[in-house]
Amino acid sequence: GKKKEDVQFVTEKVAKSTIQNSITATGTIEAVTSVTVGTQVSGIVNKLYVDYNSVVKKGQVIAELDKTNLVSALNAAKANLQSAKANQQSAQANLNYQLANYNRYKTLYQKGLVSANDYESAHLSYQQAKEQANANLQSVKSAQEEVQRAQTNLGYATITSPIDGTVISKSVEEGQTVAASFNTPELFTIAKDLTNMQVVANVDEADIGGVKEGDRVTFTVDAYPDDTFEGTVKQVRLEATTTNNVVTYEVVISAPNADLKLKPGLTANVTIYTQERSGVLAVANKALRFTPTKETVGKDMKIVDCKGKNKVWTLSDKTLTAHAVTIGQTDGVHTEIIKGIKKGQKIVTEIIVNTPEEEEDAQQSQGLISGPGPRGKKK
Repeated sequence: GKKKEDVQFVTEKVAKSTIQNSITATGTIEAVTSVTVGTQVSGIVNKLYVDYNSVVKKGQVIAELDKTNLVSALNAAKANLQSAKANQQSAQANLNYQLANYNRYKTLYQKGLVSANDYESAHLSYQQAKEQANANLQSVKSAQEEVQRAQTNLGYATITSPIDGTVISKSVEEGQTVAASFNTPELFTIAKDLTNMQVVANVDEADIGGVKEGDRVTFTVDAYPDDTFEGTVKQVRLEATTTNNVVTYEVVISAPNADLKLKPGLTANVTIYTQERSGVLAVANKALRFTPTKETVGKDMKIVDCKGKNKVWTLSDKTLTAHAVTIGQTDGVHTEIIKGIKKGQKIVTEIIVNTPEEEEDAQQSQGLISGPGPRGKKK
């Protein structure tokens, strides 16, 4: 009880630091633009001109279907068009005759040389010929549309690449039959530009509030464990996905891929930096939690307190002085100081109390346990 406790104060200088918060997620590497190439007509795959990893240009022929039935359909449509044109010409000739006949009867009727019945009959024949000519004209237009449709279907049998890119998937082989009845058969998948990839990451609903466009991102893939790739958040999608009662949102991250290391389908371990401020004054969080009392610092120390929600303490000789500070962002370890303290000042972060141990008696008593001896004898 005669020995005093040794109280030591741990201090650190207010210095500039980097405050950053981050969240982690997993995602999948994807091509920015990926087009699935299909066919709108049914038939047998006659020829394939590309394979996996083939580099193609927009408009390049990549496959052809059997055109036999499509050519027949085109020839039949052309024959129907010729027949419609012939019928239209015949109807037009009849219309010209009926018009001339009607004009003759009209002149004679006006002179009173024919009866009204003959005049009306000529007029009716003219009207019927006119309607028939119009109907045949529409038949010609319909036949022309059928020819156009047959030509378009024939063109669909020659499949071309819609974009410049690389073939990353092939779903058919030569000789295979594809049927375009209820859905479009998929033949190829072409990625537009593999030097600019993207990561589609699934971010938990608890973390999505801090993610915004433009945030810096780093990620790794298992294929290259020693490499760290850089990216930027470019889209936060609003549609939520629920899996096993876990709600996640898709975040699209740009992923430059100049060296073509990133391949579609790789799993990415993503770190998104939601808050990042460099070169700001910061102190350790434990300095903001430190509050001295007479019981903890000893009766010899003088405590000068102040009003303020957040405080830090400085030590000068035997005096602890409080400084009210305004804080900013925190990363869980350090907190930004906006005002209230200057760079380089030493602040108290914690105290260490060394309690003296009780000395043990250096001498230990040793002896024998005495007991009753034989009768009639002294101990």
